[in-house]
Amino acid sequence: MFTIGDFARYGRVSARMLRHYDAIGLLRPDRTDPATGYRFYGAAQLARLNRIIALKDLGFTLQQVRDVLDERVGPEELRGMLRLRRAELAEAAAAATARLAQVEARLRSIESEGHMPADDVVIKAVAAVRVAELTGTAASYEPQHIGPVIGPLYEELFPLLEGTGVRPTGPGIARYEDAPEGGGAIVVHAGVTVSAPVGPVGDTGVSVVELPAFEAATIVHRGAMDDVMPAVQTLARWLDANGYRSTGYTREVDLECPADRSQWVTELQEPVVKV
Repeated sequence: MFTIGDFARYGRVSARMLRHYDAIGLLRPDRTDPATGYRFYGAAQLARLNRIIALKDLGFTLQQVRDVLDERVGPEELRGMLRLRRAELAEAAAAATARLAQVEARLRSIESEGHMPADDVVIKAVAAVRVAELTGTAASYEPQHIGPVIGPLYEELFPLLEGTGVRPTGPGIARYEDAPEGGGAIVVHAGVTVSAPVGPVGDTGVSVVELPAFEAATIVHRGAMDDVMPAVQTLARWLDANGYRSTGYTREVDLECPADRSQWVTELQEPVVKV
């Protein structure tokens, strides 16, 4: 038999936690001295303690843990609970990875402050272009809202075009505009250059539109779009220093899109006017 202190040490938990588990009936001591109230545990109880901690670390409530251990939850229900928790953990991990990427991008932007190579930005005339595109709405222009919208749009766009016989003739072009409902929402246009007639492409939801020519300040970004912030802010500082004003959202033109996103090459085209 172990004292509560020894049992806590072997189980790598606190004595306070064991007292709480006793109070709620989750893990009773093998014996309680009636005179002193001291709790004593057996080595076999480490197995139940291990299961309690494992299930709690998976995010189950103590009530759910008790139901599982006392077999008030059937095997099929338990499998369902574990699948749901696995999905929740995977979603949380993906969100944490995305937040880390955004922090890294902000850090690189901070580190690049004061370093603004003049030859990174080029003013040029962008010709009119015809694109086939799908659209969606993002809650804001923040990367964590744009990414989950534009990715699936492009995954859907190319199979739809292939099914209708419309072939891309140039790079992908992503563009953005304020949503009519306001509130900071953004209409996301995921497109690719084509030579098809303007108008709907069958009943696919894809539309071919003609984008007009405009004057642009351009900069080339190398890497995944999660890391685009330093290039965006270099462009902004250049515009401010050289007397230009933006007239709309940046257009993103895919120059190279290999499977490894860190090797992507994207031209950012900012519509501008000379102040």
